[in-house]
Amino acid sequence: MTTLIPLNKIDSQTIEDLLDIGFGKNRHTRTAYRLREGVSAIPDLSFAAVDGEALQGVIQCWPIRLSCLNGKKLPMILLGPVAVHPDYQGYGIGQTLVQHSLDVADNSEIRGHDAFMLIGDPEYYNRFFGFSNEETADWRLPGPVERRRLLARLTSSRLHDRAGMVEADILPVTAKEV
Repeated sequence: MTTLIPLNKIDSQTIEDLLDIGFGKNRHTRTAYRLREGVSAIPDLSFAAVDGEALQGVIQCWPIRLSCLNGKKLPMILLGPVAVHPDYQGYGIGQTLVQHSLDVADNSEIRGHDAFMLIGDPEYYNRFFGFSNEETADWRLPGPVERRRLLARLTSSRLHDRAGMVEADILPVTAKEV
C-alpha cells in the first residue's frame, strides 16, 4: 500500500539513487538543475511515496521566480523532479505525487506564488494537471530548453503575457530557522 510522507523522512542518498535511475547520473547538467542551484527544496511540498520500507517515488518543489523585464519579481514554484522506481511505474504513483503537491500548495499559505512551472511532457501535464506552454514563450532560462516542454500552471493573472528570466528564488529565513 502506497503512503505519502514528507521527503525529508527519507535518506538523501536513497533519493539521489532513485533520481539517478530515473534521469541518469548526468542529470545535474540539465537546465532544471541550474534553477535549483543554491536553494533548498520546499519541504512542505516535497514528498515520497513508500510501501513499508520501499521507496516507490519522489517529488520535489523548488522556489523560483520570473524576473520580468519591467523589474517585477514574481514568485513561482518549480515542480520536479518527479521520479518513480521502475518496479512501481504504471500504478499512478507519479500522478498521485504531483496532484498531492499541487493540492497542498493550492490549499495552504505555504508561500505566495503566481505559477507552478516545470519542464516536461506537455501532453501528460496538460491532460492531468492543466499545465501549458501558452504563457511561457517569452520566458528565458539559464540554459537550453525545448520550448514546447516549458510549461506553467498559473495561479494568478500577474504572469499573463509576461517576459523575463526564470531564476532561483532564495526563501527568506524564518524566525524558527535563526
